[in-house]
Amino acid sequence: MKEIITIVIRLTVSCLVAGLVMGSFFILTSKAKKHNAHVNEEKVIYSLLGYQNSAKVPESMKLYDLYRYVVSGPDGKFIGYLIPTGNGKEAGHLFVSLDLSGNLADQKQVSIKSEEAMDEENRDKAIVAALGSGKDILFADKTIIVCENGSREAYLVTGRFPGFKNFVSVMLALKKDFSIRGLAILEQEEDPGLGAEIEKKYFKNQFIDKTFDTLKTLDVVKEPIPEKYLKALEDHMQNDEAQKVLGQYKDHAIYALTGATISSRSVTNGVKAIVQKFAYRLDKLDKVLQEKKIAVPF
Repeated sequence: MKEIITIVIRLTVSCLVAGLVMGSFFILTSKAKKHNAHVNEEKVIYSLLGYQNSAKVPESMKLYDLYRYVVSGPDGKFIGYLIPTGNGKEAGHLFVSLDLSGNLADQKQVSIKSEEAMDEENRDKAIVAALGSGKDILFADKTIIVCENGSREAYLVTGRFPGFKNFVSVMLALKKDFSIRGLAILEQEEDPGLGAEIEKKYFKNQFIDKTFDTLKTLDVVKEPIPEKYLKALEDHMQNDEAQKVLGQYKDHAIYALTGATISSRSVTNGVKAIVQKFAYRLDKLDKVLQEKKIAVPF
């Protein structure tokens, strides 16, 4: 009997130790994954803004995160934004809820720091605590507003849309007039050598400098891409000459990837939808911020 009890105790201790080790390993691994994801996101962000490799980011440049949510409750559905407010000691966060017509429905102070808000779990808990019981929230997306010396210079917008094989996730850098500054493919599962070519520089760079008006009717053509244009897109040309060539095609349709017209069209339509929806939503939010005189750093 004593031997059985001894065996049980040893097994229990072994299980507890194993659980502790595995739990600690999971926590460390989870933290490492989050850190790596944040580092990779920063690389993409600064690359899209033109600061690659060792290029120094100016101290006058500030990035502000804007988190969008769908809020559901007894009184209906709303679009909510967790936004930074004020500056310095006055800095904080406000959760602004708009009805589906874009009018202010509610605003609540949220007790959370900017670095804490980067973690979705922490962010959701803080928002739920501010809103009170009876409200459900669903995270939709994050926008980064880029300011230079206090003035808006660009927007970084993420989006996801169907490709040929599976969903494609992207990040867009937009100028303040909503023309495209850069496009990054974050995730895709298109066919190698065909649809996967959406990651190639010559394809992504076709979207650069497309204006908001051009995007509204932007289409895809199944024609061979002109050689000069291809060289300019891939940076195989002197900068002055490249800019002239790129200017000639600024309002041109997107040249489809060979053998991957569906993937090309998916990205084109996806980008169009992301920009148009973002511009509409930001206009609604800005009007509320101005009308209600809500002080924001952007």
